[in-house]
Amino acid sequence: MTTETLEPAGASKGTITVVHLYPREMSIYGDRGNTHALAGRIRRHGYTAEVVLHDPGSTFRSDGHLFMGGGGQDSGQARVEADLEAVGPALKAMAADGVPMLVICGMYQLFGNSFHTVTGQVLPGLGILDVTTKGNDKRMIGPVCLETEYGKVVGYENHSGSTVLGSGQEAFGSVLSGHGNNGEDRTEGARTNHVIGSYLHGPLLPANPMVSDALIAVAAERATGRPFEPEDLDDPLADEARTRQVRRLLSRERV
Repeated sequence: MTTETLEPAGASKGTITVVHLYPREMSIYGDRGNTHALAGRIRRHGYTAEVVLHDPGSTFRSDGHLFMGGGGQDSGQARVEADLEAVGPALKAMAADGVPMLVICGMYQLFGNSFHTVTGQVLPGLGILDVTTKGNDKRMIGPVCLETEYGKVVGYENHSGSTVLGSGQEAFGSVLSGHGNNGEDRTEGARTNHVIGSYLHGPLLPANPMVSDALIAVAAERATGRPFEPEDLDDPLADEARTRQVRRLLSRERV
């Protein structure tokens, strides 16, 4: 377990602990960038960011305020399976209690009910999100634009797993351009309480700071016992990048 602390420029409003699950095994498409983006944004909002990297077999920080997980190959999922089973009950309890979490691609699949690989292996999931994933020979690759409760969200998908939502499971967003969960039902990701699962890399958060702020708001209140005290942050580069991608993708859909 590795820990890093980032202090704000002025007096700290409190410490928010961000736990990144399996950064070596499950972060192959830049998803660790989500943790960097979160830590930087926590600091810009005037809070101290404590970043904990959780590896298989290391001590689990059940006092974390915000949890992250990234994508990985089937082999990476298999390498974290035993540790995830060990910490799974704690993660399920925290998710039910409202702890914010963002899990991408492979970790999104493992937060579901099960993942059925193309070789026939069944990897049991935590059941935090009511989704089931099956591997197939078709890869779903390319830029994505979603409509979400946070506004339009952009990212990049690269997955062969086809995910189906259970009855009543809310999606993270509806697909305006791209494949999404399975390329058929126009859903992307899943959301339960403050847990978000998604296939969007990019990484997701640098281009979509409003999603970061939604997660940080919940984490800050849990960490300090007070409502989130945000700073008025300006994000012109992120806003321009997102706006341009939205315009480009929606224009392509209209052709």
